[in-house]
Amino acid sequence: MDIRVDDLQGAAVRALLAEHLRHMHEISPPESVHALDLDGLRQPGVTFWSAWERDTLLGCGALKELSPDHGEIKSMRTTAAALRKGVASALLSYFIQEAKRRGYQRLSLETGPLATFAPAHHLYQKFGFELCGPFASYCEDPHSVFMTLPLAEQRLDDIEECC
Repeated sequence: MDIRVDDLQGAAVRALLAEHLRHMHEISPPESVHALDLDGLRQPGVTFWSAWERDTLLGCGALKELSPDHGEIKSMRTTAAALRKGVASALLSYFIQEAKRRGYQRLSLETGPLATFAPAHHLYQKFGFELCGPFASYCEDPHSVFMTLPLAEQRLDDIEECC
């Protein structure tokens, strides 16, 4: 699997992201959809990657810098054909290593609470992510689940800020 920085120009990537946004809007109220569109993924501080096997798109995701020591995983999605083949695990592992390389002290994410998201919850927990309260500009929302992964020893005030 080849995971590479992507410029969001390719038709396959754009189609996968459109599918992702469409699905999020089908299952969540508009005010609770926090997935980034193409413009959001092109913002400074956001790096977007796609995963490929030869010429076949397998999945994608992004890392958004919230502060010099805190990153957020955004827009993680696996294609239907690549589900349950290790793509999400490979992407998540890649993002965690990249976050450590950048010197982040923690990595966080927002996802949904529905049964639809159960496989994602399981994956994140397998990698050590724990439930936490809203972070960055998020607010409490019954349609959101917040998770975080400490990447290095944290001060007590950092932990209290998250959870």
